[in-house]
Amino acid sequence: MKEKVLKALDKIRPNLQADGGDVQLIDVTDDGVVKVKLLGACHGCPMAQMTLKNGIERLLKKEIPEVREVISA
Repeated sequence: MKEKVLKALDKIRPNLQADGGDVQLIDVTDDGVVKVKLLGACHGCPMAQMTLKNGIERLLKKEIPEVREVISA
């Protein structure tokens, strides 16, 4: 599942990079929790939680039904 998550993150990465940020995959647990780290301008941004849940998590759940949740590591 980790490879699927990496491919999906590559789809959203250009949007984050356009705003000076990025995302790094930390871990994918057996129970479908994806741990990521927001980098650059995304790290500490007031909108980071919304980006994480409404952007990254929504895309990953849509593309990979096994993903249960995305959390910041």
